[in-house]
Amino acid sequence: MPPTLTIPAEIEEYRDGRWWREATRQVETPLDAERFIEQVGFAACLTDSRRPGPSLYVAVCGRRDAVVRRNVQKDPETSLTWELKDELVRRGKVYYAKLARGKAMFLAPRMISHFHAVWGLRRVEEQTRLSGDARAILRVLRREWEMTTAELRAASGVRERAAFIRGLDELQAAMIVVPSAVHYEGKFTYLYTLAVGRFPEALARRASRDVALREIARCFLSNAFVTVRGELARVTGLSRPDAGRGNRALVDEGYATMDGTGVYRLTAEPSVNRSEV
Repeated sequence: MPPTLTIPAEIEEYRDGRWWREATRQVETPLDAERFIEQVGFAACLTDSRRPGPSLYVAVCGRRDAVVRRNVQKDPETSLTWELKDELVRRGKVYYAKLARGKAMFLAPRMISHFHAVWGLRRVEEQTRLSGDARAILRVLRREWEMTTAELRAASGVRERAAFIRGLDELQAAMIVVPSAVHYEGKFTYLYTLAVGRFPEALARRASRDVALREIARCFLSNAFVTVRGELARVTGLSRPDAGRGNRALVDEGYATMDGTGVYRLTAEPSVNRSEV
């Protein structure tokens, strides 16, 4: 199947079931959302049918062709997605942050260590790989543990709003800081905290980069059935070479076959236990 062609209908139908793009199985509650994220392993928050991969918004809509409306304030499906996102952040059972390339993503606990092996920073690397603004924000959070956006900005001394946001995004992408709550009373604000405080066991587990790339590729392929050139990289933020390394590792173990350049397919369709999804 050349990567320039559309995904065949039978593969799209398989994805419909795995990515909850069906009216018979929509995300309606926080528990639904947590079960969805646990099944798919990782998912975007508010992407729609114009972007590949599993999405909480699409699962809320329960249809493959879902598109975010321009007037999101009056769209009940967009509103529900944001409400669920806020509740998932508060509950803290799944990981949520802006990860690689600024993608707002959810991770199931079983995938945290693999994403961290690829994008996370060790403490000894912070001085050389984080900007001064990011380090200033991190020093405050390590002392105070949890703060609102405004408090953190003032305490860190990073007064310029754009610089503060860039520093905070750096820390999220490095899987050091996560939002821990959203407050709407008075002035809208996020609370931020250290990721290790919320997910200590997952972040304590160590995985090699090669194992992590393989398991990220396995997680996606098990739900997509086929992945075409560049798709895994677009969904996860991996570089194309790293995405290829992960997929080829699956071929080496017999989990997948390579149908063409950048095109990988499950060797056999895994069984789906409908009672679990």
